[in-house]
Amino acid sequence: MTAPQVVLLDALGTLLELEDPVGGLRRELADRGAPVEASAARAALLREMAYYRAHCDQAADLPALEDLRDRCAEVLRAALPGRAGELPSGEVRAALLAALRFTPFPEVADVLSALRAAGSRLVIVSNWDVSLHGVLQETGLAALVDGVLTSAECGVAKPDPAIFHLALERAGGGASAAALHVGDDPRTDVAGALAAGIAAVLVDRRGEHAAPAPGVRVVRTLEGLLPAAR
Repeated sequence: MTAPQVVLLDALGTLLELEDPVGGLRRELADRGAPVEASAARAALLREMAYYRAHCDQAADLPALEDLRDRCAEVLRAALPGRAGELPSGEVRAALLAALRFTPFPEVADVLSALRAAGSRLVIVSNWDVSLHGVLQETGLAALVDGVLTSAECGVAKPDPAIFHLALERAGGGASAAALHVGDDPRTDVAGALAAGIAAVLVDRRGEHAAPAPGVRVVRTLEGLLPAAR
């Protein structure tokens, strides 16, 4: 089959995984003399992550990102028990940022390279703050794609069709009918792409989902995209 003219790609859960944040936070806090149990660290992180998700689109530039990180650290500190909750906010912020480590799934680099070699233009479209650019540089993925669009920078988030249309513009103005969106969330990725007139593929790494809509392919890893690009 002919490679799609444009392939839009979600980031977290599709290209990148978050390495054990609970274990990371516990190690960082213990290094600061404030050990916590796994259940307490998990509960505090869930509260911080909920706050982050509700406010990440405010971080469209570096000053706003620094402010958001300060606020997230304070939310986390307030949720931590004992000595950890008494640490200065700056220490909690440093522990939080050190605990959040992203790594590409094993097949990602090879699949992105194969798609580009087959003629596809690749654009990452993600509900993320401006820091995604740094994450992609650190993980080596920035050099493997043709563009990156974050919800914070464009002011609109998936599943709104507008962000998919903006991503197509970032790819050079490809038509919706010649594009494919790949993501791991049935609502934000699949439903959003379909509403924008773009075909969708659901990445279901744990085998948790059935096909969310007629004609939507479900793959376990990005390697499932390669037959469509040949």
